[in-house]
Amino acid sequence: MNPESSAVPRPYSSFSNLQKKYIVFTAAGAGFFSSLSAQIYFPALNALAQDLGVSSSLINLTVTSYMIFQGIAPMFLGSFADQTGRRPAYIICFVIYIASNIGLALQENYAALIVLRCLQSSGISSSVALSAATVADVSTKEERGSYMGIVMAGNFSGPAIGPIIGGLLAQYLGWKSIFWFLTIASGVFLVPLLLFLPETARNVVGDGSYPAQPWNRPFVHYFYRNNASKQPSSPAESLNQPDSSDLPEKPQHKLRFPNPLKPLVIVFHPNSIIVLLVTGVIMGGNMTVLSSITEMYATEYNLSILQIGLCYITLGTGSILASVVTGRLLDWNYRRSAAKRAGPDATPEQIQAEKESVPVEKARSAITIPLVIMGSLAVLAFGWVVNYGVHLAAPEVLLFFIGMGQTGGFISTSTLLVDLHTSHPAAATAANNMVRSFFSAAASAAIDPMLKAMGRGWAFTLVAFILLGTIPFLLLLCGMGSRKEKNNTAGRSND
Repeated sequence: MNPESSAVPRPYSSFSNLQKKYIVFTAAGAGFFSSLSAQIYFPALNALAQDLGVSSSLINLTVTSYMIFQGIAPMFLGSFADQTGRRPAYIICFVIYIASNIGLALQENYAALIVLRCLQSSGISSSVALSAATVADVSTKEERGSYMGIVMAGNFSGPAIGPIIGGLLAQYLGWKSIFWFLTIASGVFLVPLLLFLPETARNVVGDGSYPAQPWNRPFVHYFYRNNASKQPSSPAESLNQPDSSDLPEKPQHKLRFPNPLKPLVIVFHPNSIIVLLVTGVIMGGNMTVLSSITEMYATEYNLSILQIGLCYITLGTGSILASVVTGRLLDWNYRRSAAKRAGPDATPEQIQAEKESVPVEKARSAITIPLVIMGSLAVLAFGWVVNYGVHLAAPEVLLFFIGMGQTGGFISTSTLLVDLHTSHPAAATAANNMVRSFFSAAASAAIDPMLKAMGRGWAFTLVAFILLGTIPFLLLLCGMGSRKEKNNTAGRSND
């Protein structure tokens, strides 16, 4: 055995830093379309109801059905992506999505609208699970927070710009232009994905050292292969090829029918169940604010549809900023925890050795708890300032902090779930997506009756206390991480 190879551990991923950044930004772009499709639709609801001759409640049913399929569809494609690969799953997503957008732009009746909205959701909603899984493929726990932040920044850009784009298109070009816009934008995004995005699933390509299936490679690979086949390889190129003994064990990949129950089986563990519950409550609380802004702002501040769409910018800005800041905080706290475990006089090599034994539940939850507190208090204040008709600047500032707290908490718990299931990240994220979609659908259905029965102030007070109720569960996660840490320490001392 080569002594140098035993001294230097093999990198987690064989992709270069530049390749990893391209892969992560592509994943972020794919996730962006999921949130954009949900948010861009809201300003056109009244116009759709008038043109199709149906009530507002029936049009709102298309929103609820979108959320339901947003939770169900990734259960199929998440399992498929873990077994067969991320790249074919992305392609399936966008083919279905583009076809449904074309259908939505051409349809003229309510039945076609609701069916095609369900199809649209089924196609693009899985991109969120795929993007998180892609991050898990190429990043270690030490750097995963920052990469997850980039992916979530793409996902949460939708609430920031979706209502603005939708309002402008619906007002000046008609509601059908929304779906033509989505068709063109997603088609433009799909072309470089087909050309350049490599397969990253570790069940398929390992750490990236092994080639994917012949049909599952970037199109540009075939151009390079044709050119390379015309030229004999030089001795230097042969020497640069890795020795087979240096490569990880070649993964066995077979094309299987996806099992929609597999994500639920994978996350059926106390730690994962707590993470899913906390994530669902956080996103449910976020949806109560999102779905009530239009009615409250129109009634209290007499704003137009376009003006209301512009008011979402502060919430979206807070969400995007939280995506970047939270990711860096997660990485910083993970490194700090490893350094603390290694001791004040530890060498960099000793700190690196401690990183794998850091209790990830404790490291992530320590960041989640203050973010949840900030978001909960901002929701509480938001309800009362709107209730008393305080100047519009006050709720807008609070929306920024709601975006910071709620989105930051969601990113932290989502990263933790991926950390707990690095071998099946797409399936785990699909289960997470299902739970948050169902919580969001329930919250959006419940907030309107709550506002009518309790008033704005007390309704959001209840929402805030439900959000604060997740903190004991996060503390329980910290305790689980501490017990795991003690067990690991005892095991090392016995050795």
